[in-house]
Amino acid sequence: MKKLLIITHVIHGKNQKYFGYAPYVREMNIWTKYVQEVLVIAPLQAAAKSTIDLEYYHQNLAFKKIESINFQTFGTTFKSLLKLPKIFNIIFREMKSADHIHLRCPGNIGLLGCIVQIFFPSKQKSAKYAGNWDPKSKQPLSYKVQKWILSNTYLTRNMTVLVYGDWPNQSRNIKPFFTASYFEVDKVEIETKLLHNEIKFLFVGSLTLGKRPLYAVKIVGELQKRGKNVCLDIYGEGQQRNILEQYIATHQIPQIKLHGNQEENTIRNAYKNAHLLILPYESEAWPKVVAEAMFWKCLPIVSSVSCVPYMLDFGRRGVLLQLQVDIDVAEILKIMDNDDSYNVIVTGGMLWSQKFTLDLFEEEVKKVLKV
Repeated sequence: MKKLLIITHVIHGKNQKYFGYAPYVREMNIWTKYVQEVLVIAPLQAAAKSTIDLEYYHQNLAFKKIESINFQTFGTTFKSLLKLPKIFNIIFREMKSADHIHLRCPGNIGLLGCIVQIFFPSKQKSAKYAGNWDPKSKQPLSYKVQKWILSNTYLTRNMTVLVYGDWPNQSRNIKPFFTASYFEVDKVEIETKLLHNEIKFLFVGSLTLGKRPLYAVKIVGELQKRGKNVCLDIYGEGQQRNILEQYIATHQIPQIKLHGNQEENTIRNAYKNAHLLILPYESEAWPKVVAEAMFWKCLPIVSSVSCVPYMLDFGRRGVLLQLQVDIDVAEILKIMDNDDSYNVIVTGGMLWSQKFTLDLFEEEVKKVLKV
């Protein structure tokens, strides 16, 4: 295949090479292995590459900058509406010359891509819907519109839509998919983890209201009140950091540490050393960190949203949070008080997670690209 066009809302930067959020770019580096040319249409800003960013590897990659748009306030809506004709024109023009069109959804730029692709019914296309595809979930109107367009095989032709989860009553172009972080060669023998001494909890993710890091802190604080020898390491940054620091100081919980954003190897070692991952997310499609933790025998304790019940085999590979402290603490204590049960659960989780490697991901991508 000659030219792959990628349309995404992900904000990029540039040093010698273009870079972006590592989990997204890591996936795209696999997609781009099988094409001669790559063109990325996305927002671009002047920013230094951070520990959670990754560069594109492709040697023949071009970039077409567009403005970010959002419709959260009257002011930003007015400005975004003025930008739409130019963005629409750029996407339309570049779709004409592409051999394969790949949309990253959901997002406002993804929505524009969904609309413009209608005018190219014969082009080979794919879309990765990285949000919650659950038909029963509450979502913004723009997300619902994207899902409707992508599912409508009259408007959306010759496209494979990759979604997290296997949901009933879907159109024929919807394909259950997954994401991955590790290769087959990353599989190593993991020592049995014992719960006799300090029990290590882990939170990995952005410190935002929707990720509910404060709830994770409250759970660990309650376990300490009940005499348990526990600690919590928090990896990530966000607007909730000051709130967490204040809560930890006020309630005198020095065993809870905030480490900020860290490189992939640091997070990998954290999984290996931790006993339990706690993620009280409000909404998530396929939480990559859940699969990552399970890969390293770290038991996940997660909100019951979207694909999570399936990932945790409805509670047999981890704990599904009820988001009521007393109830959740009681369930966690059952796990903490039984070494044998804990190790049966984490071994089952590891075996399941290690099926979804980047090697398998690459084989599935090749099928979508038809190479």
